[in-house]
Amino acid sequence: MLIRDAQAHDLPEILAIYNEVIATSTAVYATQPSSLAERAEWLEQRRQRGFPVLVADEDGAVLGFSSFGEFRGAWNGYRYSIEHSVHVRADARGKNVGRLLVEALFPLGAALGKHVMIGAVDAANEGSIRFHERLGFARVGHFKEVGHKFDRWLDLVFMQRFLDAPGSSR
Repeated sequence: MLIRDAQAHDLPEILAIYNEVIATSTAVYATQPSSLAERAEWLEQRRQRGFPVLVADEDGAVLGFSSFGEFRGAWNGYRYSIEHSVHVRADARGKNVGRLLVEALFPLGAALGKHVMIGAVDAANEGSIRFHERLGFARVGHFKEVGHKFDRWLDLVFMQRFLDAPGSSR
């Protein structure tokens, strides 16, 4: 398996993974499927901002993807913090694909001078919380009933991992 930069030709497989996650889980709080045009715009925006979009490629097939972007939009005070996402094809989950995709983001974030990586995880998704903890993330916030999907309220957990030493100077 190869972790590499996503290309435009990967977008249909990225879209299929993303839409399966939307349809079957609370890993993404979106309730409507995304379109190929929306995913293409997302990829282009990430590239324009200098943020990575990575794919796990096995024999030309995309097993998953990861990325990070600005945390809390364009507020300058958050410029050293990024929020990541990772999604893995259903049949490739539990096979270290997600771990490799997230670990590949750490040096890229550090190279951009980022200090903290943040993940937002559905509070009921104990598997994802444990996954993040194994990668060095710590729970730092729990928001009650901030999402709504599948006819129920959803709690959101924020997790963070330092990309350099805590308290380092800028």
